[in-house]
Amino acid sequence: MNKTELLKKLLPGFLPLFVFIAADEIWGTEIGLIVALVFGIIQLGYIFIKEKRLDKFVFFDTLLIIALGGVSILLENDIFFKLKPGLINLILVAVLGLSAFSKVNLMQKMSQRYIKGIEINEQAVKKMKQSMKLLFWIFLVHTALIFYSAFYLSKEAWVFISGGLFYIIFGVYFVFELIKNKYAGRISSVKVPEGEWLPIVNEEGRVVGKASRNECHSGKKLLHPVVHLHVINSKKMIYLQKRPENKEIQPGMWDTAVGGHVAFGENIEQALKREAKEEIGLENFNASLLSNYKWETEVEHELVFMFLTKHDGRLFPNPQELEEGKYWTKKQIEANLGGGVFTPNFEKEYKILKDNGL
Repeated sequence: MNKTELLKKLLPGFLPLFVFIAADEIWGTEIGLIVALVFGIIQLGYIFIKEKRLDKFVFFDTLLIIALGGVSILLENDIFFKLKPGLINLILVAVLGLSAFSKVNLMQKMSQRYIKGIEINEQAVKKMKQSMKLLFWIFLVHTALIFYSAFYLSKEAWVFISGGLFYIIFGVYFVFELIKNKYAGRISSVKVPEGEWLPIVNEEGRVVGKASRNECHSGKKLLHPVVHLHVINSKKMIYLQKRPENKEIQPGMWDTAVGGHVAFGENIEQALKREAKEEIGLENFNASLLSNYKWETEVEHELVFMFLTKHDGRLFPNPQELEEGKYWTKKQIEANLGGGVFTPNFEKEYKILKDNGL
């Protein structure tokens, strides 16, 4: 969960309070309570219809407004009501503090409960904790100001601190984050070329983050997608490429005709066409997906998408991408299986090709 998503989860619960503050100024406390109650019910109904869930934060906020507002009216003392936003803040401070400074990350659990299908990797959790530490101190200071204004300042000052100041603080916070992220993005773009960012995916292939190519090959086992394309001619010969000796993984071995990473922001089809053109000069082809599987080595963890295309025309192996390329017969391939000639990936995929009658 990033900063924007976190605030989206927190802000709806404050809306009944802001509505009450506005209505109280215009029509008085009693009418303000009625308006806040109606608004809270409408908000709960909208969220329930749209997301099929009861927003407990909004529900709690609305009830607390009614309870403390009712007490303040009965006792003719608005101090109880003035403390209400401070009490809400104390709960948020406790949740943020526990999540940011301990191993019990309640905000992460909430995000996984309310945002279905989200997966947060270790790197994202660290960034999330950094954000929550800053939010913890922001809410703590704001809470202290609310309590101080409730006892020692005018009602107008309390209204500003409880409502308007909240927006000002978060406006400054968002501007700060935008500037920081933009600056950080410029630095990262210098350190790591854009094409070297790879998507991090779950086992279904859904993107859950991103990391640099070096980080994906560092042994952290971050699951990232790759594409493999097998090229077979009308004689059922299989085109293979020889990996250059300077490759960091399996140098000098024969491999699938095309193989490469999916860049961050690309889909599988775009990556396949790009890699085919870059490595063997193949364009305007139709390919069918034969299989996808996970492949793990000592340095990386890949989600492989294996494609097949039939081609009888000329191919143009790129010397900057591969050492050479040529067609192999099935007899030649099977005579060299298990002999260290082919990459383990190819030997696995050759079996898949045979299982598909090729």
